[in-house]
Amino acid sequence: MKFWKLLTAASVVAVMAANAPAFAQTDEKLPEFTTEGFDKWLVEFKKEAASKGISDATLDVAFANTKPIPKVIEYDRSQPEFKLTFEQYLDRVVPQSRVNEGRKKYAENREIIDAAAKKYGVPGHYLTAFWGIETGFGRFTGGYSVVDSLATLAFEGRRAEYFRKELMNALTIIDAGHIAPEKMSGSWAGAMGQAQFMPSTFLNYARDGNGDGKIDLWGAKEDVFASAANYLSSVGWHADERWGRKISLPENFNTEFEGRDIHKPISEWQELGVRMPNGADLPAADMEASIVIVNDGEGPAYMVYNNFHTIMHWNRSTYFAIAVGTLADAIAGR
Repeated sequence: MKFWKLLTAASVVAVMAANAPAFAQTDEKLPEFTTEGFDKWLVEFKKEAASKGISDATLDVAFANTKPIPKVIEYDRSQPEFKLTFEQYLDRVVPQSRVNEGRKKYAENREIIDAAAKKYGVPGHYLTAFWGIETGFGRFTGGYSVVDSLATLAFEGRRAEYFRKELMNALTIIDAGHIAPEKMSGSWAGAMGQAQFMPSTFLNYARDGNGDGKIDLWGAKEDVFASAANYLSSVGWHADERWGRKISLPENFNTEFEGRDIHKPISEWQELGVRMPNGADLPAADMEASIVIVNDGEGPAYMVYNNFHTIMHWNRSTYFAIAVGTLADAIAGR
């Protein structure tokens, strides 16, 4: 990855405390990681997998050369060394170069993207934005074996139950013929393909967009966009609404009203003195909204709607959600 040039979502999580990774870091002193006992653990896991219906052929191929990856544990245990400001994050994740590429990629893939958008009700500029921020429009999908990474994390034990289930899910995907194990690459934590789905998300939400009977999130863009759109639609996307907008707060704004859990009609925010950045009135829409202030309350401030909260189902980071919305708006020319 071009670490400081065009960060993807996965790389940002590794360096940014505010990005709230799926699992909170811990101050607990952990024992030094050792690979001792892995072979025995793997034998027992394979027995369990076979008892749950995973074929011997899949087990033989998937675990043909499996070894634990100490680097995965290093990443899993590492604490972020510093915190990006919102402006630094946005500059790195949504630079003008990514906006330009996003417009180009949307134009090049418009037929595929718009087909998924029409079927699932998630506009194409949002699907393109997710694609761009997650994997740099498919370029950076991760170089780790998903099977080996998940086996390492399941063996290590700190979150063994979760990663054991994800490893079993990965084997289920392989067993169904969607992807060969040697091609099942992803992030160090097991997020896969151009949509960066965990195996459980794949099984619940991934869709066959090109009708070939397989779901290929690595190489088939039809499947990538259909899967992303189906996920967003399933967790509550409203097709006729935008994600949010930057706003201006009055000097006497009561910060007790700030936060994703506080919802008020836009008309009520207008009465409280909230305005557009240029001082104009807020749009007269019959919608509820929340106010989010980034940089630990220092600003800037955003008025966010239902789709913002839906984006946060994908990644529990306020910065990520704003970045997706900002890039989507820019791709659409807003």
